[in-house]
Amino acid sequence: MRTTAQTSTKAAGAVGFLVVMELGSGILQGWLNPLFSSIGEHHGVSAASLNWISAAYLLATVLVVPLLSKLGDIHGHKRILMISTAIVAAASVLVAFAPNYELFLLGRAIQAPLAVFLPLEFAIVHQRDSERSGRSIGRLVAALTLGATIGGFLGGLVLDATGSLSITLLMPAIFMALCIPGIAMFVKETPLRSKGRVDYLGAALLGAGLVALLGGASNLATWPPTTTAFAMVAGVALLAAWVVSARRIEHPLVDLTMLLRGGIGLPIVVAFLFGAQLFGAQAPISVYLRSDPATLGFGFGAAASAAGTMLSIMALAAFLGASLGDRVSRALGGTRTVALGGALGAVAYALMILAPGTLVTFSTWLVIAGFGTGLVSGTLPTLVVQRAAADSVGIASGLYNTARTAAGGVAGALFALLMSALTTPTATGARAATEVSFHAVWWICAGLCVLFAIAVLFIRQAAPPKEMAAPAAAAPPAAAPRAGDALEPVN
Repeated sequence: MRTTAQTSTKAAGAVGFLVVMELGSGILQGWLNPLFSSIGEHHGVSAASLNWISAAYLLATVLVVPLLSKLGDIHGHKRILMISTAIVAAASVLVAFAPNYELFLLGRAIQAPLAVFLPLEFAIVHQRDSERSGRSIGRLVAALTLGATIGGFLGGLVLDATGSLSITLLMPAIFMALCIPGIAMFVKETPLRSKGRVDYLGAALLGAGLVALLGGASNLATWPPTTTAFAMVAGVALLAAWVVSARRIEHPLVDLTMLLRGGIGLPIVVAFLFGAQLFGAQAPISVYLRSDPATLGFGFGAAASAAGTMLSIMALAAFLGASLGDRVSRALGGTRTVALGGALGAVAYALMILAPGTLVTFSTWLVIAGFGTGLVSGTLPTLVVQRAAADSVGIASGLYNTARTAAGGVAGALFALLMSALTTPTATGARAATEVSFHAVWWICAGLCVLFAIAVLFIRQAAPPKEMAAPAAAAPPAAAPRAGDALEPVN
């Protein structure tokens, strides 16, 4: 009994460290939000060029997340997590001291391994205890959500306190550097390994195809039509080549059988629909809050601080939903919990259109949407992890993250294009957004919520955790203790 208690305490300590690390990851992801204008002034670039700060990072994540996730399955999730953390720390130093904007964007792109932290951590906690992995995954997602909210506040506060953009941008690098010895001390390597070698050709085809397709979709309003069409056609062709390649080799980057008939495909589709409404609606909500009703006839004319407070409240509601996701799942079931989150989102979007009311009323609808988002964010990854083969949790989680991010990038671009088409001329000759344009986006988001809420109910029951862990049970006797002690601190 004493040994079991010690092991449980050590494992809990490891999960606790990963939660702290994911809190820091969220802070880093929200850190730059209040710094965009200062970055533009420091590097002498236009407001339009600042869009590449997010674009460079998101496009790079599409390239690296599937590859690093697969490397984790083959070589060990702890090992790849340490390497990824070191890369992010080094890239953050480059971001802080880049002498020009081009190198700054290069640093942002190299920070992309930050997006693989969650998939690797999902695999670590799942191998630690598959039966309780849902609770740990909910905590990790909640920490990420809370961290992003905190980061948005701290970035601006640190800049105001220090007066130095470089020092402000260096803070995440210091935190990431401190995480490296923490991983070495508190996290023991996962014992299960995927067979075969890394499919680098598949990684290149998949990554390049997604980048070309997303790049074209994200620049529909800015690139010439021929360039956009070429990029998207090239993306489709590269993805088709990836499918052909994956079917011909023994150990592909992504097992298409697992994706299509192994129970992973539908959760990935749900993640795509969820990500499209989640990320696509963020900018329109923020703009609507600050729109002046006296001149535009809609909005609340909220100051930047008030709008930031409302969005932070929404993020805190998402944190609460993610924290309670596992508990709700045990009462309703995982698929019904995701469906409930989708229903809450659809209701919130409809109320934002039909009954915007006062700023307080509108904020209530944002809280409902945020809580629904938290339920989905804290539960859907568990549905993916539970249906993945025991030695493929990393790549399955990576695909979940990639699908969500890719959908958000495409939706954001398409929604921007839609809203620009639904403008009206002003007295000065400029064109301004109309209330109809915001309503169009929110009706689409409500429809996406309904779609994934229905689709998730068709996900079949996952295999019991013991069946998924069968390969570990069949291991030689000498290897058996490793499964139980998977996350003991390294001496």
